[in-house]
Amino acid sequence: MHMERYLRLIAGSFVLLSLLLYMSHSKWWLLFTAFVGLNLLQSGFTNWCPMMTFLKYLGVESCEKEAMKR
Repeated sequence: MHMERYLRLIAGSFVLLSLLLYMSHSKWWLLFTAFVGLNLLQSGFTNWCPMMTFLKYLGVESCEKEAMKR
């Protein structure tokens, strides 16, 4: 799998998890949902988010690098 797909899966999982925690524990978990949303928004403008750095450290390649190999 490529970095872009991992990013979407992780962001979606974080949103769903935070909504589940909001419903079962505290309304403050909505701040985590907002953080993920803001991070996705700034990622759209800058093409960078903290999770990309972490995934690169783990050795996950982006779609662009894979396409250049072909």
